[in-house]
Amino acid sequence: MRILTERLRASPEARAAPSGRGRPTAADCGLLLIRLVFGLLMAGHGAQKLFGLFGGQGLSAVAKGFAALGYRPGMVYAVLGGASEFLGGLGLALGLLTPLAAAALIGVMINAMVTVTAAHGLWDFQGGVEYNVCIAAVALAVAAIGPGGLAVDRWFRWGRGGWPQAAVALLLGGVGAAVVLAL
Repeated sequence: MRILTERLRASPEARAAPSGRGRPTAADCGLLLIRLVFGLLMAGHGAQKLFGLFGGQGLSAVAKGFAALGYRPGMVYAVLGGASEFLGGLGLALGLLTPLAAAALIGVMINAMVTVTAAHGLWDFQGGVEYNVCIAAVALAVAAIGPGGLAVDRWFRWGRGGWPQAAVALLLGGVGAAVVLAL
């Protein structure tokens, strides 16, 4: 916890490298673990929709499901949703364009909550929003904290995390979700 607190208080310049010693810190490794597990699972979830991999139904079946939910044309929204999960997940796993990757996942989860899970309450066993809230929260947290020193983004300003990066992820995800829901 002390390392996380110090990292949050440190200036952007002090956080630019993975650590002052030239080797990854425990925080860097912890963020890498979160990003890899979370990001690759989300990319796999998108691959189920887009390509029918990992037991997924594939694009045509997903498009029919989206159309049944009121997303018309279903194919366009199936591609958009699947691509957001696939590319957002890969982006988080790699720590590449982290705020945008987080925004893609946040936007999809807002849509899922509004159109499918919110009517079922909080808990996932009842079909509620629990799972979607967790995904959106983790994506937003990674954007806020930054992807860590073991990420492609570590070389860029947005790779350090912070309030602006979290705001971009939340704002773009929210606006994207609002646009899709309004159409």
